[in-house]
Amino acid sequence: MSALTLLPHPQTPALPAVQLTGTAARRSDGLLISYALCGTLEDILLPEQAAAPSRRDTLWQQTCFELFAAPAGSCRYWEINLSPAGDWNIYAFSACRTGMREEPSVIALPFRLERQPASLRLELFVPLDALVAQTELIELGITAVLQSRSGQMSYWALTHCASKPDFHLRESFILRLPPA
Repeated sequence: MSALTLLPHPQTPALPAVQLTGTAARRSDGLLISYALCGTLEDILLPEQAAAPSRRDTLWQQTCFELFAAPAGSCRYWEINLSPAGDWNIYAFSACRTGMREEPSVIALPFRLERQPASLRLELFVPLDALVAQTELIELGITAVLQSRSGQMSYWALTHCASKPDFHLRESFILRLPPA
């Protein structure tokens, strides 16, 4: 299991009283990902829990946890969006920002949320069977968008490879998970 620390993009407003960490592990049948947002969460706009969480578009326009996954050496990749409201989506791309479409092989993506006054924890299992072969090395970009109560967006990732936030850049998929 890999321990992760996400960093705010230097060109976007930081939330100094917040830390964003997590873990990532690969099993033979998929990925285990966790996020832990800790600190002064009153400063962050967190959507209320949806009565019926579902697949939704444009989750990245508010506080959202994201995961980018690609087979090593391939142009294709997936973007997974997870809202603290419980809503989700997974998009397939044929290359960087090209050919975006909802991934049809994933019809549900349940994840667990735990809200406390000073923390928000999210745990996700991503089945990989329909996406990549069990023998393929996977490269990941672990990211998040945090919206402050004032409406400012802060972009967090393992690394930032451009002067403006861009989670789609393959050089930012720095976590490499070998086959289980």
